[in-house]
This record gives sequence, C-alpha cells and structure tokens, in this order.
Amino acid sequence: MEQSYFEVLRPGINSTFQDKGRFGVQYMGLAPGGAMDYQSFLLSNVLLNNEKNTGTIEFAYQGPLLKLVKGKTKIAITGNVFFKIYSKKEEINGEPYRTYDLNEGDQLDILATKASVYGYLSIEGGFKLDKFCGSVSSQPRAFIGPNDGKKIELKDKILISKNSTIKENKIIRNIKFEEKKIFSVLPGPQFHYFSTDSKKQFFSTPYLITKQTDRMGMRVIGKSLENLVNSNIPSEGIIKGAIQVPGDGNPIILLSDHPTTGGYPKVGSIISSDYDDLVQQNSNKEIYFQLVTLEAAEQQFALYIEKIKRRIANIEKV
Repeated sequence: MEQSYFEVLRPGINSTFQDKGRFGVQYMGLAPGGAMDYQSFLLSNVLLNNEKNTGTIEFAYQGPLLKLVKGKTKIAITGNVFFKIYSKKEEINGEPYRTYDLNEGDQLDILATKASVYGYLSIEGGFKLDKFCGSVSSQPRAFIGPNDGKKIELKDKILISKNSTIKENKIIRNIKFEEKKIFSVLPGPQFHYFSTDSKKQFFSTPYLITKQTDRMGMRVIGKSLENLVNSNIPSEGIIKGAIQVPGDGNPIILLSDHPTTGGYPKVGSIISSDYDDLVQQNSNKEIYFQLVTLEAAEQQFALYIEKIKRRIANIEKV
C-alpha cells in the first residue's frame, strides 16, 4: 500500500515535532526538550485516543499549511488557534479542541494563534517519526530529533503512521485562555545572593517579556536584581523554569530547550503548574512574580493535574 503523507505548502513559524521530551540524558549534555505547553499537547492526543506521548507538530504564532496528498486521517488542534480546512465540498472554520476528518486532497491551514504563542496538531495514530534517545522531540539548535533535527520546511513530506479508523468526532468544550499576570516562584539555590531590596522589587514590580524569547529561554526586563556575592558561579545542572540572573541583573527564565548546565546565579524557579501559562505569554507583555513555599507549589500542582483530568473526563462525542 502506498505511504500516506502530508506535503508542506507553508512551514509556519517554529514548527517542530514534539512529545513530552527525552529524560535521563541531561548528564550527556542533552536537554529534555519536549512540548512547551504540556496540557495542550496532552489533550490533542487524548482527543484522538492516541498514546499520551505520541509526537505532535508544535507551532508558534502561525502554523503550517498542509496538503493531505495520500490517505485519510483524523486531526485535533489544541491551543488558542485559528485554522481552516479546505476540502472539495466546503471550507470549514476549525474549532480547537475538536477532531476533524481529512480526506485525500484536503488542505489544513493553521493561520494563527490568538493572544497566545503555541499550538499543537495531532493526527490519529501519530506521525511516522524516528525516535532519538526515546523521544521524537526536535531541538533545531542542536540538530536533534526527526527531520534531521530541523524545523519543518517547505515541500517536506510528513508521513502518517496509519489511516483513520475512528468514525466519531470528539470535542472538549469551554476551554478558555484567560489572561494570567502573576506567576509563582520557588526560591532558587542562590536566592541569598541577592539584596533584600532587589528581591522585594522583583516580587512586587512588573517585568516585561522581551522579543528575545524562544524555546530556550525568556528574557524579561524590569528592576535589576542586585547581586551581593558573585554574578558568576561554577557551572551546575539547571532545570526548566529556572530564573538565571546574569551580570546586568535582568532575569532569564530557562524554557524547554535550555542548556544542561549554567554558570549564572538562580534567584528562583517558576513552579511547574504555572509553566504552561508562562510560555503562552506574548512578548511586550508585563508579568509579575510572587514567592511561594514548596507546600503551596505542591498544592497548585495537584490542582493543575485535577484540572487536566476534569477536561479529559468532559470529552464529548459530536
């Protein structure tokens, strides 16, 4: 049987293959990577009865324009996304968090994200991708992952694992992307390096997200943090969400494709349950940070997991 596939008619912006990421390899210099917005990634797969870690296409701001050249598939797009489906019979204004059928010759046009950054495209059964260190996540800076580690490009062929067999379509209703301004932070290992006054300012004044933001990190500017000890430390392991403070005092929040070690002091770390919302913030937006305890962070994570479970439980057939 001839292989089913999409042809890329427009690659979009920062379109890559992503799953949860690769773990247990940071000691070898490989960052975990993986989907920026885990909840949106997960729900795109759950809608299609895929395994939860099935690879998706992640895109930023504008997604790809794809033509289904061969085969039949079912898709789901998650995130705050505007997209259209062009078939021989009709033009469909797509609705995120809902599945749709695509037939041979149909085109999927992911036009833009709305008041957010990242969106996800899943297909029934997943894309046909080769794993590297147990993951299909792409890291273009390091040329790691499927598609030779590169972003999706014009005229690429994206192979489909199998043709669709599921008849019914599904939807998750009432998912709203609400504006979030305050992000919770746990104290970092060098929290004591910074002056009391500058930490007070850090947790009470706004910081602007700059355009120097990508999958590796988010630069923010505001009141500079005063370092009383040393602006450089021996390189040590770092994690997603860590807030590094270089010599200029302006924080850098490390994101999914962060380096594995770093030599800047860390004033804190974004709590896990706030990470999805943080990465969906556009540049030139002001945000605030608040200091929380480990107990509060654990409680917020439990609520985050419960929210995902409720959304999965509320999936309906359409």
